[in-house]
Amino acid sequence: MTTVRLPKTDRTIETYETSGTPIALERRSASDFPRVAFAAAHVVADPLANSDPWLDPAIDWERTLAFRHRLWDLGLGVAEAMDTAQRGMGLGWGEAKELIRRSLAEANGRPDALIACGAGTDHLAPAPGLGIDQVIGAYEDQIAEVEAMDGRIILMASRALAFTARGPDDYLKVYDRILGQVKQPVIIHWLGEMFDPALEGYWGSSDHWAAMDTCLEAISAHADKVDGIKVSLLSKEKEVAMRRRLPAGVRMYTGDDFNYAELIAGDGEHFSDALLGIFDAIAPAASAGLAALGNGKSDTFFNILEPTVPLSRHIFKAPTRFYKTGVVFLAYLNGLQDHFRMIGGQESARSLVHLAELFRLADKANVLADPDDASDRMGRFLAAQGIA
Repeated sequence: MTTVRLPKTDRTIETYETSGTPIALERRSASDFPRVAFAAAHVVADPLANSDPWLDPAIDWERTLAFRHRLWDLGLGVAEAMDTAQRGMGLGWGEAKELIRRSLAEANGRPDALIACGAGTDHLAPAPGLGIDQVIGAYEDQIAEVEAMDGRIILMASRALAFTARGPDDYLKVYDRILGQVKQPVIIHWLGEMFDPALEGYWGSSDHWAAMDTCLEAISAHADKVDGIKVSLLSKEKEVAMRRRLPAGVRMYTGDDFNYAELIAGDGEHFSDALLGIFDAIAPAASAGLAALGNGKSDTFFNILEPTVPLSRHIFKAPTRFYKTGVVFLAYLNGLQDHFRMIGGQESARSLVHLAELFRLADKANVLADPDDASDRMGRFLAAQGIA
């Protein structure tokens, strides 16, 4: 146990004593798990780059790729160049393409490495006069780039499509064209407006239930080209309802960072696989929990993962799109990077009080790898902010 002085919501400072027991790191493979499990991985900024952080993404490639190897060592897959990597919030398509290229090269040296890569339309800016055919062309451009690298596709939601579409039929046209030509089954990502306000009304309706009908129609028309769908609506009721309606063989990948434990465990008839940003932050716990579930120890699975849920709900609290700040801060606390800097200057997106509560919850969730070192890092960080 160690102590650190942390700010509270009432503007006072408390002396906090850590009590968590770090989860032991154990090398595993994806075959040890009863679910397919991807962690959407963050990128590590280069703090010494002579660049404008809000404008020019500077990436520490060595640390960024080392983090992916850590996920693979734990048996988790890497969902590359997703929103957790600040796609559309500091990471443009040019940098994302290079990230994908480098990660695929690293994965090629590991037969056990599971990786899938985000392809979207983020090089196409929403603008008046934009047409559906241009959106299709943008998707085709990125898909061609990833497929040329032998990458597996995660079909990302498109801001340009949300801006351009006039109703469900436009979404069906786009997904029909794209799914009809991909080389191998893709994972579709339905990213809700809580993660990205520009995606409000995706699938042609602001009513998620009506949008779900359109999404399912698109999937059913090309079920052989859809490995699964990642739903990020932060609603277990909607995810459960949708997974019951999926065509046979199409997976539900939970993107619910509020309710992932029970959704992964399932209800006895259906369950969700996982593609989660929080698995970046709690990778050792996710790995240990999934291994326990694979060994038939459901109680151990919940004992490991349920304490992480309050932490995840805090990291992903509204405005949810700023969750990347908490993910990277926890990587800093755990010694996976030597600084708390982010591309786009996004380290400033959460308050000091928010980060202090993150520390407390991470301790209670047993995901501080070394509580003494984490406390020292937290103290030095707060001191630099004027809190001694």
